[in-house]
Amino acid sequence: MPRLFTGIEIPEEIRDQLSDLSMPLPGAWWIDADDLHVTLRFAGDIDNPTADELVRNLDAIEGEAFVARLTGLGTFGAKEPRSLWVGVEAGPALGRLAKANEKAARAAGLAPETRAFKGHVTIARLRNSPPNAIARFLARRATYASEPFLVTSFALFSSKPLTGGGPYVVEETFPLAGGART
Repeated sequence: MPRLFTGIEIPEEIRDQLSDLSMPLPGAWWIDADDLHVTLRFAGDIDNPTADELVRNLDAIEGEAFVARLTGLGTFGAKEPRSLWVGVEAGPALGRLAKANEKAARAAGLAPETRAFKGHVTIARLRNSPPNAIARFLARRATYASEPFLVTSFALFSSKPLTGGGPYVVEETFPLAGGART
């Protein structure tokens, strides 16, 4: 039973920049550079027939390539932050791609996603991190912004069954129209 999710791979030089944002922070577990990505849709632990249907549905998505940039930092988990993230600027194209992934997941029989999509890259997981330490981290890294990069595809990733987490493996890549570099 594979644990699957869809997402966007980030160029290596930007993954390295994101790794360089790390600093000592109590309770932080920094995500390995090779596992940094933008999640589009979490599928979870699903059976092989459902995974096959998901792949067929993802392959039918007719999205357009677009330019994205990583900028802005924040946390998820208001009173008890559980992750640090960097935001994604990509205009409406990213939202359209996320909606298409949601539609593909539902057509494969997965339950609807209950949270609104917010394009981001999780850079650290947090457990009992002091709020003042998190605030210092956010203030010190507030000016981070990547160079723009072209998103020419999205991918189906797998992770360790039942537990999640890396290392993540790209199982399949789905090209976006207009993504050829000239």
